[in-house]
Amino acid sequence: MTSVFVTVGTTSFDELIEAITSPAAVEVLKARGYERLVLQVGKGALLPGPAICPQICLQAFRFKDSIAEDIRRSHLVISHAGAGSCLEALGAGKPLLVVVNDKLMNNHQLELAKQLHSDSHLLYCTCSTLIETLKTMDVSVLQPLLPGQPSNFAHFLDKALGIR
Repeated sequence: MTSVFVTVGTTSFDELIEAITSPAAVEVLKARGYERLVLQVGKGALLPGPAICPQICLQAFRFKDSIAEDIRRSHLVISHAGAGSCLEALGAGKPLLVVVNDKLMNNHQLELAKQLHSDSHLLYCTCSTLIETLKTMDVSVLQPLLPGQPSNFAHFLDKALGIR
């Protein structure tokens, strides 16, 4: 079953949960071939049940020890712009649409989303542009985020400190 996994991390982002479960968003997801929507809603006030989106298989939960399996099973990840959530989805090689919370002041998350977007690793939008982004997105243009190479930094430090 083709699925979308939505995560807000450990925070609260009810506006994203409302936007992705809106009839218009669900209609776009269905038109794009998605049959299942899994929501990790965090500390938010909302915990939607299947009745809110009868045209798609909906599952929602607040927290789990790990969302790695949910990400692995998904065909598209939609995430808040937290660095941990972004890196986990990108590390799993999943197409990622980041929804920036434009209600936050001094929003450093926008900087992260813009940079990763300019490097062709993800797509991003806000809640107000989510439906249009879902309609027009082309995840085939996304490039994988290559794993880091911490040994390069360790070698640099060794050389700088005269250990090597």
